[in-house]
Amino acid sequence: MDSPTDSPIPSSVMKIWDQWNLRGIIILSLSLQTFLILFAPLRKRTSNKLMLMPIWLAYLLADWAASCAVGLISSRQSDTQNHGDYGDLLAFWAPFLLLHLGGPYTIIAIALEDNALWPRHLLGLLFQAIAALYIFVQSLPRNKLWIPTLLLFLAGIIKYVECTRALYLASVDGLKEVMLRKPEPGWDYAKFMEEYSSKKDANLPIEIHVTEHSIMDKPNAYRLGRDEMDDNVAVVRHAYHFFQIFKALIIGLKLSFYEHKESRAIFLERTSQEALDLVTAELNFMYESFYTKVAVVHSKLGYIFRAISFCAVSVALFFFYKLEKHDFQRFDIVITYTLLYGAIGLDLMAVFILVFSDWTTVAMSNPWRDSVLGTILGAYLNFKRTRCPKKATSCLERTRRFLFRRWSESVSTFNLIDYSLKECTKVRPTVIDLLGLKGLREKMKYVFHKPFTMGLWDFIFEELKYKSILAKDPQASKKLFSARGDWILQDNELCGERNELLPFVDDFNYAQSLLLWHIATDLCDTLDKSNAEDRGCREYKADDHGCREYSKTMPGYMLYLLVMQTTMMSSVAGVAQIELLDTCAEAKSFFSKRKLGPGKHEEACNRFLKVNTEFKPVFVRGRKSKSVWFDACILAKELMKLEEKKWEIISKVWVELLSYTATHCRAHNHAEFLGQGGELVTFVWLLLSHFGIWEQFVVEEELTGKLIVGK
Repeated sequence: MDSPTDSPIPSSVMKIWDQWNLRGIIILSLSLQTFLILFAPLRKRTSNKLMLMPIWLAYLLADWAASCAVGLISSRQSDTQNHGDYGDLLAFWAPFLLLHLGGPYTIIAIALEDNALWPRHLLGLLFQAIAALYIFVQSLPRNKLWIPTLLLFLAGIIKYVECTRALYLASVDGLKEVMLRKPEPGWDYAKFMEEYSSKKDANLPIEIHVTEHSIMDKPNAYRLGRDEMDDNVAVVRHAYHFFQIFKALIIGLKLSFYEHKESRAIFLERTSQEALDLVTAELNFMYESFYTKVAVVHSKLGYIFRAISFCAVSVALFFFYKLEKHDFQRFDIVITYTLLYGAIGLDLMAVFILVFSDWTTVAMSNPWRDSVLGTILGAYLNFKRTRCPKKATSCLERTRRFLFRRWSESVSTFNLIDYSLKECTKVRPTVIDLLGLKGLREKMKYVFHKPFTMGLWDFIFEELKYKSILAKDPQASKKLFSARGDWILQDNELCGERNELLPFVDDFNYAQSLLLWHIATDLCDTLDKSNAEDRGCREYKADDHGCREYSKTMPGYMLYLLVMQTTMMSSVAGVAQIELLDTCAEAKSFFSKRKLGPGKHEEACNRFLKVNTEFKPVFVRGRKSKSVWFDACILAKELMKLEEKKWEIISKVWVELLSYTATHCRAHNHAEFLGQGGELVTFVWLLLSHFGIWEQFVVEEELTGKLIVGK
């Protein structure tokens, strides 16, 4: 057997490792908890992958570090040389790791799937609690720290149970437990029929009178005054009311027609800014209920257990402070105080975050609204409102965006022509591609983030509001729900042009429609820009009431969803990779033959438009290729014939395509986006739900039967 001196690792290094591995990992565990409670809320405020990645890594490392530290303490505790005062200190450290395994207030899950793993977390609670208890028992009976250790053990169990319960309540099973109404047995059928039979046997003249009560005639009970929308506190409270109803959509439950009718009536009376404030606050409630501990903590029982946990740690600190510590190493004392003050600090930060949360605003009674706290909360909520400046110029605005906003307030875009121009010059795959990180590379290289503008939201809101006015019954709502560009083309007075444009929606699947309308819009914009430059820039900047700008943002955003958010779009557009790859392959071939590369966007568009498209592309290449490049050229030429009307038509078609995506992708995907900075499509989804443009309702009608005995 090799002697220890034969180890390739120097003995001095091994000695340092032996002395510092446990201490280092305990400090790492506390550091990760502090990082997560401070920076986890950034998940809802940014879609930047470079900012989200450290949070993801810290979340994964946090449980590993705490579990590893428990194992190291158990190993050290069983070593006879570590018994005594150091063994007591090890037993005192173990419950801190239960606190850390309970996680910070601001994050319980990275993805919704993590919530479904609550049974695994419950099993982890059992094993980690047994391990910590085993470490404590080993230190008896001479443990000088047994009282503060038991207090910390109590606090650790509370935190761990709190996290497990929060995961359960955020899971599908937990949401169903809360959302499903109580079982309704209905009228006593057996008693009714017995009464009917007895009267029939007595030869009494009877008849059954059935009364039908339509829920559609029921007046709206919930009211929202226009003056209330100027009060930030009132906005949050009304948003919470809608959140309690519409969170059922996440787990696939159907809402009643009355609930949609009530919501629709309220939102039809709102301005676009008021609707945006309500929807933003509502989605913030969804984010916090799915990804934080708020569902558990924000309750009477939650407050009680939080107080018990905080008091237990504080009393443990008092006991340790009073204890004679001459036999402990100085650095171990520093670590212990760091853990104690760190635990108290994490609790205080959680209380601060909770007090200044939307949930506290909802719980605040009317007398409190006029208090100092109510005034401070109102000012704080004003910072959280969505603002849409083109650039964050002031220091105050930058601070607001980083610390207070409820979502990223940006729209990601992807341009297929620019992508094809850059990729066509690529000869061989890079190391990143070989490692399977091509998607991440493309997101960082080709995806651009545009500021979310109020003009874009106004345009989308007015279009959807107009459709909501037309959706007076479930049948009309279903028709608008399934529209993906065809409805607006039929609705407008296009006369002869209608027959030329409709095939570009009806004859292509949804993925192909997105691709060819994206390319055609880009071609029209480039051609208009070229023509305007020949006549002077003013004409190009006129912007047709903003329709041109919206028609540049929405196509880029929709293609970003199609290319970069494939999981979400698979439920809407199917597996769109074939159409996308074939289209890109045809473009790359076209560009490489003409020696076009990066920076030649305008020239590339002009070259495409000069191609003779007298015959349909399918007649030349057959149906094997799913490319739509030259179909898009034909569409662009047809759109250019519309002249002044084209940008209005294009922008409205894109609103329909966006609406179709919003309503046809799974609600689960919308909830997933909330933890990635939020997406415009999720706002449109919830707005459409409020406007009543939905496929299925539960139309509730009451039937009551009554026996009438004749004379």
